[in-house]
Amino acid sequence: MVIDIQDMVFRWDAGGPAVLALDALAIATGERIFIQGPSGSGKSSLLSLLAGVTTPQQGKVEVLGKRLDRLGSIERDHFRAHHIGYIFQMFNLIPYLSMVENVALPCRFSLRRRDKALVRSATLEEEAVRLLQHLDMAHPGLLHRPVTALSVGQQQRVAAARALMGSPEILIADEPTSSLDADRRESFIRLLFDECRQAQSTLVFVSHDAALEPLFDRSVNLARINRALAKAEWREDT
Repeated sequence: MVIDIQDMVFRWDAGGPAVLALDALAIATGERIFIQGPSGSGKSSLLSLLAGVTTPQQGKVEVLGKRLDRLGSIERDHFRAHHIGYIFQMFNLIPYLSMVENVALPCRFSLRRRDKALVRSATLEEEAVRLLQHLDMAHPGLLHRPVTALSVGQQQRVAAARALMGSPEILIADEPTSSLDADRRESFIRLLFDECRQAQSTLVFVSHDAALEPLFDRSVNLARINRALAKAEWREDT
């Protein structure tokens, strides 16, 4: 398994209530998994744990054979840079960099991803352009424009290309189609699938849009498996 969670409990505040309590969650290598749930079901908390941004107060979070709950913050930062691509809901693009420079950015923080990118293309710029082409973003005149000159939908695809740069083993996508119209959503996901398949990346895709669910290998409803929600409902009723 590429991701293995067992008996895990997470709280944002040490003395506060649990926001995420999972008995078990396993994700296989190369799987394309759709995680859904309403606001407050723990989706953001789960992604934070999988990326090693936070650690649980109890239980196991194992990613690519590493117990993230046993690593220090610097070790988790290095692990994330080397192995995880992340499409942020708010994109987090660097405004003063061009599209190509933004896409190549992960290779400045990870020699591992730099080396993997250079296996696929002769230069980092060439690999960035290849990814942008696959996501229908390599139009003449666009490549070296600042990302602030792009539409919201275009920025979202640049963020996806950046996350895919250097073929990370895991791609985490946080509501990556929220700024795309209905006609573009499925085509974007198909392109994302193709690139993940070529890179042999496991895709963890979070969305509230249930219409996308049939496209994926498997779906997990976080509201159904998060025991912390049941406890919160019980507290409200009493």
